[in-house]
Amino acid sequence: MGKHTPLYDTHRRAGAKLTDFAGWDMPIHYGSQIEEHHRVRRAAGMFDVSHMLAIDLTGADVLPFLSHLLANDVARLSQAGKALYSCLLNEDGGVIDDLIVYFFNALHYRLVVNAGTAAKDLAWIERQGADFDLDIAPRHDLAMIAVQGPQAREKLWQAYPGTRMVSEALKPFFAAFDGDWLIARTGYTGEDGFELAVPAAQAADVWAQLEAAGVSPCGLGCRDTLRLEAGMNLYGQDMDESVTPLESGLAWTVALAGERDFIGKRALLAQKPTRQLIGLLLLTRGVLRGHQKLYTAHGEGEITSGSFSPTLEQGIALARLPAAVAEGDVVEVDIRGQRHQARAVKPPFVRNGKILISI
Repeated sequence: MGKHTPLYDTHRRAGAKLTDFAGWDMPIHYGSQIEEHHRVRRAAGMFDVSHMLAIDLTGADVLPFLSHLLANDVARLSQAGKALYSCLLNEDGGVIDDLIVYFFNALHYRLVVNAGTAAKDLAWIERQGADFDLDIAPRHDLAMIAVQGPQAREKLWQAYPGTRMVSEALKPFFAAFDGDWLIARTGYTGEDGFELAVPAAQAADVWAQLEAAGVSPCGLGCRDTLRLEAGMNLYGQDMDESVTPLESGLAWTVALAGERDFIGKRALLAQKPTRQLIGLLLLTRGVLRGHQKLYTAHGEGEITSGSFSPTLEQGIALARLPAAVAEGDVVEVDIRGQRHQARAVKPPFVRNGKILISI
């Protein structure tokens, strides 16, 4: 029996198909994964992401600590509510996790980390923070709901008109408090919307209100195809502690310039990446899957994440390939013992409902 979010009983009553995800019993879908995918691209859907962990960091040393801990430069955050995507690295530059950090004020930041790595992340953060003047508080009292899609914001305001005042002017990657709610204009689908952090005791009522306003419950199945179309990495598949951000399509999240030292910086400065993470579009019928072998003129590679794209109606993937492979190159993928052709493309495949690659 896995761990349960505050919305577990809600999912069961709705007839969701539940599956184990990182030790949590989570909904994979409520009927049709493809229909849920299209609802998010065309209207509005919501996801229970309460299995992720929010960690509040407060104290006099919180900024120097985060500057040491994270590969991206948190000193760039100066406006209340501004968020930043970053990687948490080990000394070898391997990715312990990817996360979002929110700046509330000079003495208060929040990290949101992945479910499967939450315990490991928290232990690492506490160990690294032992010599700093700060408090580290995991927020197990919160539930998180992602409301995503072109109609997501309007549906939230319909369900909770009072939230419009604090959230309408939010730019992407900004957040604001509305009482004891945090409303962040962030997401993992390639569509507009919000991620809400609310008291766990309110989660079921919030879910019901959003559903009454026309927001469709969605499971982790379509969340995966949505994020893959949007070219967003999944921890444990597209990166982990064995690879660095420089070979995982995440060099843009690393602030190497300047004198700031952070965990893993020396290893990254010494690395000359021979691999890259790139997108693939299957040129034949079939489905691309993780761990399928790839063959190129420059050497072999492997798919890290693959699926059928409901929006493109073709197989797509993220793949780790030799650095010499260029956009537009044709590679071969082994699908059940037969080689099929796929074209290397630059992700994302789809964002904000628009197809961004030629098919």
